[in-house]
This record gives sequence, structure tokens and C-alpha cells, in this order.
Amino acid sequence: MRVRWVAVLTAGALALAGCGREVGADDGGDGAAATDAAGAEDGADDGGAEQPQAVECEEGETDGDLLFYNWSDYMDPDLLTAFGEEFGVTATEDNYTSNEALLAQIRAGGADYDVIVPSDYMVAIMIEEGVLLPLDKDAVPNASNVDEAFAEPPYDPDLTYTLPYQWGTTGIGVDLEATGPDPEATWGWLFDPDMAGDLSISMLDDPRETIGAALYYLGYDPNTQSEEEIQEAADLVAEADWVTTFTSDQYPELLLTGETEIGHGYSGNILDNIYGADDPDRYAYLIPEEGATIWTDNMAILGSSQHPCTAHAFINFILDAENGAQLTNWTFYASPNAAATEFIDEEVLEDPAIYPDEDVRENLYFLENTGESEILYTDLFTRAQG
Repeated sequence: MRVRWVAVLTAGALALAGCGREVGADDGGDGAAATDAAGAEDGADDGGAEQPQAVECEEGETDGDLLFYNWSDYMDPDLLTAFGEEFGVTATEDNYTSNEALLAQIRAGGADYDVIVPSDYMVAIMIEEGVLLPLDKDAVPNASNVDEAFAEPPYDPDLTYTLPYQWGTTGIGVDLEATGPDPEATWGWLFDPDMAGDLSISMLDDPRETIGAALYYLGYDPNTQSEEEIQEAADLVAEADWVTTFTSDQYPELLLTGETEIGHGYSGNILDNIYGADDPDRYAYLIPEEGATIWTDNMAILGSSQHPCTAHAFINFILDAENGAQLTNWTFYASPNAAATEFIDEEVLEDPAIYPDEDVRENLYFLENTGESEILYTDLFTRAQG
């Protein structure tokens, strides 16, 4: 049985506990362990590339404008404006569609940004590749606001390189007029021809998430390194000819405009659009019972940043209690900021789609760094898209 990281969620926190779970068929012991990324000192590597040298910044110090690279619809623009006004800088945001797209741009030397927001498993990969700047915690006193449950994540022990931004789940948005009023919470809405065959569906343009959904449906570990299992999952994606598009940013709009009836996507994006719809009761967000992904997105500074002190000031700004609550109230994603809890809207804290109930929590799993298998996931996903 392989050790995997299971999330235990409360209304204001996320507690991580190592828990073994056997998923599906035996993969020959190819389980993926989370990368141990601690201990990079004096430029020494962790078994990967040489790490960038830390910089020293004063609290609130800036050294230029902020270039922020983030997922789409994931930052309250009023917060960016407020940061710029408070610190006398310009804050510019660009967007990417997946962790893999972010990494590819960094590897190509085309990511001229200061702060980025990679997910958990991608943090481990980026630490290995030496692209993240160690944080100067003296410049980020609001790091103390982070809930203790996030203080020692497996992908970045002691939060040497990152601080948590938001967390959530990956599931399915559904049009209840198409599925019926009480739809089963299953990945079958994506992969079962009897359930999905007559519907219009979008899937995420994301190799780990979409191959992962198929792996959950098949009963396999979403972090498997078994080529046979990954290929079987990719074949399932390829056979889903009812999928009209792969998109990581337009799926909520497609669902609410009626262009699709099922949308694979991230909890906050789907819920934000549902709550803003003219007829919100027509839609629902499902966390599939076969298992689903829970993730933590994290703020990190690129080693190539030209404005590392401004980057530290921005991270500290986001981790302010009231700013952290404003972010969650805008995104409808859960906050890892314990100090922010008292300022988060009650309707958000009490929504089980944002802060899942205990029975749902038992089947939530982090995607982990699968090492060389990351290439296989990406290649097979690209082929599956056709």
C-alpha cells in the first residue's frame, strides 16, 4: 500500500495527514512519492539544479513594478489596484492555463515575471529545477497568518520557497435540466457513454487533471507511474467523442450559456459563475465519489525576478487577514489564511462545495510529482485530444 497525502478540511483550515489507500489494480509498486525539497543551502541542490541565492528585503520594500503570472479569474482586480496604490507601483497580471504551460514557458526563458502561482506537485518540480527564489521570511511577517495545517506541506517542507494562496477541489459543473435534479456524483458524466453520450461536455486542458479524472474513474491512483494505467486513462479521454472542447478558462461560461451541459473544472470558478447566474438553482457542482483532486496553489517568486522585494511585499499583502478574506470572498475558493477566517462571508464558510463535508474529504487527493512520468502524462494527453 502506498502512502498518499489526504486532506482533512475544516471550515477555516486544511490539515494534512499521511494515509495509505489502495486504489484500483496493483501498479507494480510504481507509486509516486512527494518530492522532498527541503535543505537547499548555499546554492547546493536537492538532487536537482542549483538553487537561486536568497535576497534580503525590508518589510514593505519595493524595487520596481510587479509582474504577476496567475491562473485566470483568480485575483480580485481591486486587490491588485489596492496593492499598486499602497506601494506606489504598477501591478500587472497575465494568465496561464495549466501548471505544465507555466513550466514550459519558464523552461523556454519566456516567463519574465515576479510572482507565480504553481500548484503543489508543480512546486516540487520547480524546486528540483532550481527556478524558485528562497523566501526572505523577515519581509513577509504575515506568513504567521497561514494556518498551521499548511506549515509543512510535502512539496515544500517549512515553506522555504512558497506560501499558500488558495485551495480547492477539481470536479464537475452540471446543468440539472440535462442531468436531472439529483445527479450522481461520478466521473461517469465525463466517461460513461450511457451518461455522457448525448451531452455536450468540456474537459480541462490540463494533462494531470484530465488524465487524473480518468484514472479516478478507472479506480487507479491519479499519481500512478504505470505506463499501462496512464495509457488506459488516456484512451478513455480519447474515446470521449462527446467532448466539444478542452479548456481551462472558458468552461464556466460555456456551461451557463448552454453551449455545454457538463463542465470539468475547478470549484471556485464554477461556483462563482453559478452564484452569479440568473437561475443558480439550475446548476450544481459535484465532487465525484470515486475520488477527486484537492490542490493548494502557492505564491512563489521566480529566481529570475527583476523585482524580488516588490514580490515579497505583494505576497505579504495577500497574506494580510482582510486581504486574504477579500480574495476568498471574490474567488469562492477556500483560504489557507487562518487569520482571514473571521472576515470571510458566512455563506462561503458554510458551503460544502467550498469547504467539503467529512465524508467527501476522505476521497480527496493531491496530485504529486511523478518524476519522469510527467512527460508521459503530457504526451499521452496531447495525443488523446486529437
